[in-house]
Amino acid sequence: MSNEVSSKTLDEIDEAREKEDLKKLEAVFFVSGRFLNMQELIGLSDLNPVIVRELIAKLKEKYGNFDSAIEIIEKNGMWKMDVGQEYSGIINKLATGSAEFSKAEQETLAIIAYKQPIKQSVIIKIRGNKAYDHIKKFADLNLLKKKKEGHTHILSLADDFYDYFSVRNSEEGISERDSNSEETMNLNMREKGENDSLKKIDSGEE
Repeated sequence: MSNEVSSKTLDEIDEAREKEDLKKLEAVFFVSGRFLNMQELIGLSDLNPVIVRELIAKLKEKYGNFDSAIEIIEKNGMWKMDVGQEYSGIINKLATGSAEFSKAEQETLAIIAYKQPIKQSVIIKIRGNKAYDHIKKFADLNLLKKKKEGHTHILSLADDFYDYFSVRNSEEGISERDSNSEETMNLNMREKGENDSLKKIDSGEE
């Protein structure tokens, strides 16, 4: 009986360890925002290459099962977490929309746009203390709405955001306005699958 209990306990430990390793690798991909080779992944995650490859496969399966807008792409022996090609329009607009925003500001706003509503404290954990200034600037420009919740704020896009970046807010999410086409992008930014990638960070919230 004791052997059965011990075996079950070991299996539970292994499963818990795998979940933590998966979250760790997911966080590495999410925060880096670029292609990483195997040596970089090993160094940043402290995992061995066999485990890294297994976890990459599990992340691909996870996003596929959730029908998420997020995916893991592979190129020349390197991997990156990215937004699906069909949802690239809004990112392109944020990346090239205005010289008024620095690259760092654009990246912060892009995360908020895809993850809204999102806690300001989560954004700070992802982007660092510099994001406080970014958020203040966006709020001053009426691009963001801030709602007090506990010790932090809930951030969401304001109506002026959609006008500024020439996108429209529909019941389905953000859609790109294209004068030459009736085609739109349906982005449900509150879909559970997209928010899964932030649970690792948000779980430690006050």
